[in-house]
Amino acid sequence: MAAQKRPTILITGTPGKTTTAELLVAQSLAVPLRHINVGELVKDRQLHEGFDKEWESFIVDDDKVLDELEPMVEGGGVVLDWHTCSIFPERWIDLVVVLRCNHTTLWNRLEERNYPLKKIQENNESEIMQIVLEEARESYPQEIVVELQSESTEDLETNVARIIAWINEWQKNNATSES
Repeated sequence: MAAQKRPTILITGTPGKTTTAELLVAQSLAVPLRHINVGELVKDRQLHEGFDKEWESFIVDDDKVLDELEPMVEGGGVVLDWHTCSIFPERWIDLVVVLRCNHTTLWNRLEERNYPLKKIQENNESEIMQIVLEEARESYPQEIVVELQSESTEDLETNVARIIAWINEWQKNNATSES
């Protein structure tokens, strides 16, 4: 992959990914970013093998997703938003943000969104067992994996400010290596 002039950030974990990604893109004025909601991309571009009625979700074709995303992430400046992280090649990702939430708060959020009970239980168990966080730690270098609480508007604003500060530092550190 060619040298990136802007970072590629993956936001994963509990609910709040899309809101965080959208706010990050809106507030990152010095470094233009593009938000890609991978779940929407899967639906819109039919990057799946059908719909699983029991889980009420698409059966994702990882190879199709990666083939579709590769030219989009090539130059960086992308915020990927998806419920998991391990399918993305390490070379694509500069920062992995794993959003975390108290499991009771998570249960209530998913109920409000009318998730089926089975999906609420799976998401809740995943949060309690830190599945996504562990997946991120196993898939990427420790220094690029960041765990952030995402339970309130204040958390959202703080998280976006922290990520923007990281982006600005990344730009400084990588500008010198490109000269």
